[in-house]
Amino acid sequence: MQKNFAPLQGLGLTAIAIDDEPRALEVVQIHAAKVPFLELKATFTDAFEAIPYLQQNKIDLVFLDIKMPDISGIEFVHILQKTPMIIFTTAYSEYAVNGFELDAIDYLMKPFSLARFTKACNKALEIKGLRNEETPSFIFLKTGYEEEKVLLDEILYIEAEGNYMAYILPNKKLLSRQNINEVLSQLPHNQFIRIHRSYIVALNKIQKITRQSVWVAGNEISVGASYEEKLSVIRMSIGL
Repeated sequence: MQKNFAPLQGLGLTAIAIDDEPRALEVVQIHAAKVPFLELKATFTDAFEAIPYLQQNKIDLVFLDIKMPDISGIEFVHILQKTPMIIFTTAYSEYAVNGFELDAIDYLMKPFSLARFTKACNKALEIKGLRNEETPSFIFLKTGYEEEKVLLDEILYIEAEGNYMAYILPNKKLLSRQNINEVLSQLPHNQFIRIHRSYIVALNKIQKITRQSVWVAGNEISVGASYEEKLSVIRMSIGL
């Protein structure tokens, strides 16, 4: 079990791993020791032994094998009263669909590299941040020579328009001379997410998610190809 826990900016992940193969658990331990924001608290070869541990300890994330002798990983998730974030680890690709139907964070095919493992952990860390971050309720937006108070809960989405950013509200549009990175720096990350080089959307205003777009206030907004992985983050953070 790794000991060096160095969370980034006060945010980190506690985790356990469950797998009936000791060698597979050893791989998770080796990888986890190299991820600075991840603390692997315990490992289990018997899934049933992990249940009381999860009941008694606050755990953010479980690395969970799917095909185990006494209970499958999918069955294990179903019997938990309170489910942490799950990353499935397995050598059997046919279980992937069932895994994602349970809103798993990710699905790691054995043998997986440190880079792939870290990518899955980064996704879990981002979801935890979206759920837990404390946020203000408004911003002041410079529009021309004035600064207007804008309630964050009124913002539907934000769109780049040339040298300006258009803030789309229920009954009006506000233009501010900014670039998209400046907008992102002033918005709370647990309420807004960038899904395209030109679009930022309010998470709590998303009505529907399709394979390449999201719907906000009846408007379909495309998800950029380089942002498609954000869709799983959105689903986990808003429960769609």
